[in-house]
Amino acid sequence: MIAVIQRVSQASVLINNYEKGHIKTGFLILLGIGHTDSQEDIDWLSRKIVGMRIFSDDQGKMNLDLAAVGGDILLISQFTLHASTKKGNRPSFIEAARPEVAIPLYEAMIDQLSALLGKPIQTGEFGADMKVSLLNDGPVTILIDSKNRI
Repeated sequence: MIAVIQRVSQASVLINNYEKGHIKTGFLILLGIGHTDSQEDIDWLSRKIVGMRIFSDDQGKMNLDLAAVGGDILLISQFTLHASTKKGNRPSFIEAARPEVAIPLYEAMIDQLSALLGKPIQTGEFGADMKVSLLNDGPVTILIDSKNRI
């Protein structure tokens, strides 16, 4: 499971010109689910995300997590994070999970992040054509792959 975490001042997602999700301070997370991902990846990654101390404290050091700043999460599914560009110029998405595997894992990630954060999170819609807007704060962008834990 791959997550691109962007610290934002605000972020939103539109689907067919309808605003499906919107947050102010928090994380916009692009989540790529691979065909070998499982609940174990969700458990590890969700704890890692919620515990990320990438908000500035009074001394300007990245030392605060989402809870400390009252932040929110906007979670967007993005299979293209599993793109392989080794051959040619057209990416291959063979490592991305098929919808019948990915959708339950995406929904489990939503539930897990909401539980750990102690409040509902905002989301896009799996498989939809989405327009994502963000104001990246910093900018701070962190890439985490649950398969690279050590």
